Amino acid sequence: MGDESKALVGSVIVSIGTIAAAIGSTPSNYIKSSVRDDLSIIGNILQATGNGIDADVEGTVLRPVGKLIGASGNITVTSGLVFDIPKEASYKLFIVGNLLQALGQGVNIGDVIDLTPFPGQAENIVGSLTSFIGNSLQAIGWSEALYDIKGDEKKLSYYEEYLKKTMVSESESLVATGSWIQAIGTVISVIGVVKEVSGVN
Repeated sequence: MGDESKALVGSVIVSIGTIAAAIGSTPSNYIKSSVRDDLSIIGNILQATGNGIDADVEGTVLRPVGKLIGASGNITVTSGLVFDIPKEASYKLFIVGNLLQALGQGVNIGDVIDLTPFPGQAENIVGSLTSFIGNSLQAIGWSEALYDIKGDEKKLSYYEEYLKKTMVSESESLVATGSWIQAIGTVISVIGVVKEVSGVN
C-alpha cells in the first residue's frame, strides 16, 4: 500500500471510529448502555488502528509522533472500558486518554502548519484543531464525572436521586458534545486528505 493510500485509509478508519465512539458516548433511551459501551470500545480501537496506519506514512519526524501519541490515547481510553477496575480509575484513564489524543492533534497541527502549502492543508489544520477541541471537552467532561463520584458519597434526597437517574448530567453532555466535535474534525480531515491525494484545491 502506497503512502497516499495509507493516509486515506488511515484517516477514514479514524473517522469511522470517532463517529462510532460518539454514538457510544451519547446518552440515549433507545440504545442499551452495553451496546453504547461496545461502540465506544470498537470506536477507540478503530481510531488507534487508523492512527497507526497513518503513522507509517512518510513525512516529517512530527507526523508519526503525533499519530502515535493519539493512538496511545485511544488505547488508554479502551483500557478504561475493557478492564474490570473501579469507576474512579476508569474515569482517570478516560481523562488521560483524551488529553493524549488532544496532544497528538496539537503535534499534528504544528507539523502541518510548518509544511509548504499543499492541497487540503487548510482542511487538515481545521480538522485537527476541531478534534483537539473535542478531545479537550471530553477530558473536561470526564473530570466533572470524576468530581461527581466524590459527590455521590453524600446522602441524596429522594428528589435528588430521581433527578440524577432521569436527567443527563453536565459531564455526560460535555463528553457527548466533545465526541461529536471530534467526529466532525475527523470528517474535515478526511476531506483534506482526499484533496491532498487528488491534488485538488
